[in-house]
Amino acid sequence: MSEKCYICPRRCGADRSKAPGVCGAGEAVRIARAAPHFWEEPCLSAFGGSGAVFFSGCNMKCAFCQNREISAGLKGKDITIGRLRQIYNELIDEGCVNINLVTPTHYSVQVLQSLDPQPPVPVVFNTSAYDSVDTLRAFEGKVQIYLPDLKYMSRDIADKYSRAPDYPEVAAAAIREMYRQVGPYRLDSDGIMERGVIIRHLMLPGALGNTLDVIDWVSSEFTPGQVMFSLMSQYTPPEDCTFPELRQKISRAEYERAVDYMYLCGITDGYVQDFDSADAGFIPEWNF
Repeated sequence: MSEKCYICPRRCGADRSKAPGVCGAGEAVRIARAAPHFWEEPCLSAFGGSGAVFFSGCNMKCAFCQNREISAGLKGKDITIGRLRQIYNELIDEGCVNINLVTPTHYSVQVLQSLDPQPPVPVVFNTSAYDSVDTLRAFEGKVQIYLPDLKYMSRDIADKYSRAPDYPEVAAAAIREMYRQVGPYRLDSDGIMERGVIIRHLMLPGALGNTLDVIDWVSSEFTPGQVMFSLMSQYTPPEDCTFPELRQKISRAEYERAVDYMYLCGITDGYVQDFDSADAGFIPEWNF
């Protein structure tokens, strides 16, 4: 790692060998949890689970983050790159159908080293999409599946809830680069994803307009058969959120309107959620 860190769009310039960057991460890789995960999209979880490795720290500052213990609180354990490789192998031995790197951007240098040699199952890059194109290019050939969020198409909402007014254009460029690398999605005969992009969008209460703008962007950017889209209803209000409008779940009417609009725009490749998915019980324990 260079003395100054410019891995992500924050470009904070921190010397992480001496002090954490904006992401909260130092030089060592910190992990909060590594285990088979059965709550991803079905084509990722399949029968053996997704081999989820949750990295501590995050370059986003989302006011509604359900994983704040690890994203902001940095709960976790520092490990070596060699140990990270071992964890991949242990997850594969347990039957996981892929290695799912959850919020890995701020450890890109170390993660790239950990992927040499390449694991024998697909590697999933699970990210907020607040990623620089230059950083993503380094993963070409190393990552087979990209799983980006597309949180906002509104600069105002992105600034208000994540202190990232440039998020819409940054995420759009990042997702285009992801698609350039892996191309149209591909499933095997069992319906398990081998390659491709799944764009996720978590609906926020009172922000239906933002969701419709996200759907508009996806439908105008990609044609059927190119990417999958996952419209998520699982928003769980944080107890200590400072924004009153975020202290409630989304309404069934909001979600049904978004689902109808998604189909109207021609998006049929992907997933919608059971409306009862908004439950804190789905949040993992961060016990390594």
